[in-house]
Amino acid sequence: MELLDKLAILADAAKYDAACTSSGVRRGSRPGMIGNTSSSLAGCCHSFSADGRCITLLKVLMTNRCVYDCKYCVNRRSHDTRRAAFTPRELAELTIGFYRRNYIEGLFLSSGVLRSPDYTTEQMIECLRLLRQEYRFNGYIHAKAIPGTSPELVQQLGLLADRLSVNIELPSQEGLQTLAPDKNKQAILRPMALIRDRTAQSKAELVQYKHAPVFAPAGQSTQLIVGATRDTDRHILHLTESLYQKYRLKRVFYSAYVPVVENALLPSLDTKPPLLREHRLYQADWLLRYYHFSARELLTEDEPNFDPYLDPKCTWAVRHPEFFPVEVNTASRAELLRVPGIGPKSALRIVEARRVQSLGMAELKRIGVVLKRAQYFITCKGKAAARGSRAEIAGALLDPKAFSVGMQQLSLDDFVPKALPDAAPAVQRLEARGMAADMAARTVRQEALQCLTKRM
Repeated sequence: MELLDKLAILADAAKYDAACTSSGVRRGSRPGMIGNTSSSLAGCCHSFSADGRCITLLKVLMTNRCVYDCKYCVNRRSHDTRRAAFTPRELAELTIGFYRRNYIEGLFLSSGVLRSPDYTTEQMIECLRLLRQEYRFNGYIHAKAIPGTSPELVQQLGLLADRLSVNIELPSQEGLQTLAPDKNKQAILRPMALIRDRTAQSKAELVQYKHAPVFAPAGQSTQLIVGATRDTDRHILHLTESLYQKYRLKRVFYSAYVPVVENALLPSLDTKPPLLREHRLYQADWLLRYYHFSARELLTEDEPNFDPYLDPKCTWAVRHPEFFPVEVNTASRAELLRVPGIGPKSALRIVEARRVQSLGMAELKRIGVVLKRAQYFITCKGKAAARGSRAEIAGALLDPKAFSVGMQQLSLDDFVPKALPDAAPAVQRLEARGMAADMAARTVRQEALQCLTKRM
């Protein structure tokens, strides 16, 4: 098989991997080495895949042959698909060739399980060894550690890669047993614990000796599939919080399940990916990492899933009116971060600005605080920043993304409105029944506005 044919197959097979970020390591140019991780914003140039996802790296599989038979996976053993595999030398030469042509700045390498986890990892290690030592490649490399790999091989992989990741994929043990019977929870968590411990050890060694080998300097990440099982947002978010706390992950990535295989245990092939749900989980993830929220604050047993029409922070604010209003001249930074519309940068600006003057609405606008939502939840010098009816406040809180409509071109001069893929499911259902997309969005927004006004 020609090399470019292999690339077409294995790059397409890798497109469902969402954990594709190069942030977290800054390594400049070195004498005698090729590449760096600081030549652009995230260390790599950007491109876009066919489904619209932003890709900053050459993202491929070592092979799409796999001994596992995970029911949700397009590369599963029993699926009839074209198979291919790179040799370590082929992939190393392809990567360095693409870099020299300025197509890429780094490599994202995953793989199906060929023969065994250890054999597959050995192939990946050999490829990275060729890149680092023979071709002197100094750019960013993100490698997937395969569950079940021996600790010694994980150690070698981490010394060659900038970031490692171990994909959990299914959020619950029940989901694993049903859809991925060849996998188990402990086999996934064991390498995550090893990476955590070895990373901490590497940092300690670097304090004593600056030329000590560096193990996965950009840390580790994982990916969770959203929508393939019945797991609630609450379950997924509690798992996320636990992973950040126990395994010191840099990122948890969420991937809306895209139906690509027919199976009675999975959503049907005509089911649309839950992109808005994926978006809400990313927003909540941000609240966990930068806004000091906890998972139990954001979701409850009575409300285990996120509101499709409100972002998680606004939902929390609506549930806790007793917390507001917040006085901007005296509130702590943590309290300011609870106000809808105020983020970490705005909170820092407020704290710094009030050291030299008392803040009113004019001063908040001058320092760049966005007040569209925040004005209804704060006071300035003891006075309400703004007053509005419940309907006005509810209208400011609703997320426009849930009602997003674009235009579809049917011919040269014929355009019709079309609900965007990440619009609320209710909008997509009405459109599927024949209602015009813009009318469906207005109808759903009006209903959501009425419901939210009553809640307030």
